[in-house]
Order: sequence, then C-alpha cells, then structure tokens
Amino acid sequence: MNSTKLLLFLAMICISSVSFSQDDIALSKSNIQSYTPSKLLKKGELDVKWFNNLYTETKFVDGNGTSISKLRENYFTTSLDIFTGVSENNRLNIGLLLEYRSNTIGGRKALSVFSLESSNSGRKGLSSFAPAIKFQPFKNVSNFSVQTAFHIPLISKESNNYGVYLDQTAYTFQNRFFYDYTFSSNKWQLFTELNTEYNFGADTSFANKTFVFAPGIFMSYFPSDRSTILGFVQHSQRIGDFKQNYTALGFGGKYQLSKKMNLEILYSKFVSGESTGLGQSFNLGLRYLLTK
Repeated sequence: MNSTKLLLFLAMICISSVSFSQDDIALSKSNIQSYTPSKLLKKGELDVKWFNNLYTETKFVDGNGTSISKLRENYFTTSLDIFTGVSENNRLNIGLLLEYRSNTIGGRKALSVFSLESSNSGRKGLSSFAPAIKFQPFKNVSNFSVQTAFHIPLISKESNNYGVYLDQTAYTFQNRFFYDYTFSSNKWQLFTELNTEYNFGADTSFANKTFVFAPGIFMSYFPSDRSTILGFVQHSQRIGDFKQNYTALGFGGKYQLSKKMNLEILYSKFVSGESTGLGQSFNLGLRYLLTK
C-alpha cells in the first residue's frame, strides 16, 4: 500500500474517534511540550496513552547482512499504557501496560491485520501485560526519569501450526531511561531514550536469555504551542543466545486537540540490520492527560 495513503487512512480513523468542544480549544497552557515521557505526574493525575503500530516488511537480512526478498508480512500492535501519580513529592508513578496484536503473513496486504482473524495466514490476541512504575531518581533533575516494567506473556506458543508468529513467550524485565532538554528559544527540544530489556523464562522462545539495548534520539520543533514536528533515529541491539540488530529513521508530529487530548502520527523506515526484517512502520497514538 502507498505510504501516504496509509498515513491518511490512520489519521482519519483517529480523528473520527475523537470529539472535543469549542471550550476545550481555548487552551490555558499546552502540554505537548511540558508533558514529555520524562515528566512525572502529580499525585492524582492520570495519563492514558493508546498507541497503534503497523509494521510491514518485504525483505529479510540474514546474519551476514545479505538482504533477501520475501512475501509481505504484517504486524499490528495496539498498546494501552495507564499511569497515575501516587507520591506527594511527584517523584513516583504506577501503571499498567497492555498489548494486543494482530499479524498476517503470505503476501497479504498491510491492512489485512485489521481483519483480526485466526487462520492459516493470520493470528491475533491479547499477548502480554505489565505492571510498571516510573520514578525520578534525582530530586533536582526533573527532566530525567526511569520506567521499570515486568512484561508477562499471555500466550503459550509464539507461532501457530501455520507458522504465523504473534509475540514472544519469554518474560521481559524492562527499564527505560528518559531525558529531555528544551532549548532557550522554547522552539526546539531534544529527547533521548535508552530502552534495556532482559528476556528469560521460556526455553522455546527466540528471545530467551537475551539482552536488548535500544537507544533513540528525537529532535522536535514547535511551530506553535499546540503542535510539534519531529525527526528521530532508533537502534536496537540484541545479544545473548540470539543476536539481532536494526536501525530505523523516522519523522512525524503531534497536535494538541484539546486541553486533555493529544494526537500523534509517526512514520519510520528500517534501513539496516542483521537477522531481522526490513520494512516500514506507521504509528498513530492518542494521549489523554488529566492534570491539575
């Protein structure tokens, strides 16, 4: 499917699902810039993020870096992240992460994942959940935070009898380190993330006894207080019993629909890797912020 058409399709789905009044548009202060992933919530505040990722690939890169064409495979993940502030000093949040997946293989079109079927070329289901905490380790550094989560698989087999992969069955102990810096003009903001994972507990999983290190750098420009455009580069390196890596480049934007609702649209292209697929991803998210 044409990339531009797919982005427009996802945007229409999202916008059609959100309604907001004229009162909401009269914003007292934008949260696009102030509530980055590094920012913790105050006690009683709520942050709900619904994020959708559609990844589609037509190439595979082996361990020697050789690219091989293949029938199209499609992987859709919709996640729901819920956090709330629980401490008087605004340095601790608790949350829950949920992931639902729908995947198709055999050369089917990218949007076939939305058929949500279980067949010889498709598979779907709630694949994992994770209790999580987010904390600010240094009292005087409010723009640095750590998110720790323990992902518990809800499936017993990674692939069905037809070879359709859904998700890994290994447990994951994950730590994500967030830092952002806003330049003096308030028009530019640098955001960095380091994701680390240890996967264990399932000898039949490709991810078992592996470590993942995945840094990312995002540069945002704010043309207005309610919108931002951004570019980013991400890399993932898996080591251990199974070795794998990939690098992706992307761009996108965010827009504050109302005082409480933000819209996010991202596109990324996987440009290199080893023992992995090469493709592109289309991402769309809605974020609801209930702040004081």
